Amino acid sequence: MRTWDGDSAGHREGNTLVVDTTNFSAKTSFMGSDENVHLIERLTRIAPGEIRYEIMLEDPTQWTRPWSAMIRLRQSPDELFEFACHEGNYLTMQGIIGAR
Repeated sequence: MRTWDGDSAGHREGNTLVVDTTNFSAKTSFMGSDENVHLIERLTRIAPGEIRYEIMLEDPTQWTRPWSAMIRLRQSPDELFEFACHEGNYLTMQGIIGAR
């Protein structure tokens, strides 16, 4: 059975977490890709509070060759709120966050 978010399998390569995702639904559409897309994510801690996040996407029915991107993620000193905790309650959350 195919899912919109595909089937993910993770493993470690040294200090890197690698997440390999395939088996997407035909309803999936990321920049023109479809169920043939293959996504590999690599998360590596490069310093305390900092992670290098790399993605590689491949879909031979959409692109002529695989492509990739990388971003450095830094730990935020701010408090985070889960979306489900305030889903649809934007005015209250704006008041709470705005009052900080």
